[in-house]
Amino acid sequence: MRKIGKILVVAVLLVLGIAAVATGAVYGLSARRLNRQHTVLVTPMAIPPSQGSVTRGAHLFATRGCADCHGADLGGAKVVENPAIGRLYGPNLTSGEGSVTASYEDEDWVRAIRHGLTPKGRPLVLMPSQEYAELSDQDLADLVAFAKSVPPVNRASVPVSLGPVARMLIATGKMRLSADVINHTGIKPANVTPGATTEYGRYLAVGCQGCHGPNYSGGKIAGGAPDWPAASNLTSGAHGALQNWTEADFVNALRTGRRPNGSELSPVMPRAFGKMTDDELKALWSFLKTVPAAETGVR
Repeated sequence: MRKIGKILVVAVLLVLGIAAVATGAVYGLSARRLNRQHTVLVTPMAIPPSQGSVTRGAHLFATRGCADCHGADLGGAKVVENPAIGRLYGPNLTSGEGSVTASYEDEDWVRAIRHGLTPKGRPLVLMPSQEYAELSDQDLADLVAFAKSVPPVNRASVPVSLGPVARMLIATGKMRLSADVINHTGIKPANVTPGATTEYGRYLAVGCQGCHGPNYSGGKIAGGAPDWPAASNLTSGAHGALQNWTEADFVNALRTGRRPNGSELSPVMPRAFGKMTDDELKALWSFLKTVPAAETGVR
């Protein structure tokens, strides 16, 4: 019996030792990615303070899901608070107390939005800059003009605190930071004319890739909370969730948050897209109809 007890003790200690080593490795690898220094040459651009730019920027903010992380007042909001994933809040972007942008120069805004980096060149964890990297210079300038025009909100920005699952995903490359994905020297800002066209829809649909994947096949959302449902397959063909929809169905679903059969869209799906203009939604639909078929989750 004593021999068996000793064996069990040794086994438990061995398991604990392996777990400690694995935990240390995960923490070390994730910390290396999180603290990686990026040297990026930011292309300067003029941020026009005109009312037209601010108005256009307000529309972009409202329709690109920005409020989901930063709040309708840009003062910051909760994204995820889960022991496994961590405590993830979007920061305060206003000029009020607790702001992370109060000392930003125009190039710092560009670095954050287009490159996913802090002014010191470290990766931003939450900022999905791969979806904004190729915003046209005009759209990017208008978006910043709006953000800078918003009244100050006094609210402390909550520091990002990552849980064990998030660190594991980052360490193994399953959850990739925008700054590590973007080709910082190869960014080519789009120059697309707005309208109900397939080309403009392709430009808008980049904002869908964070959840639905680069080929829009959906599946598990990397970095999302464990209870988040999988993203729908938006491709054409038998696996696509939109195969029996019409353009009117699509527009109505994004406007109302309900599918043609009356069921509710996933709560993770940003309702902000429903604030797009008719031409923007028609452009999205036109593009999605051209996306090649793919099995769900095969990205």
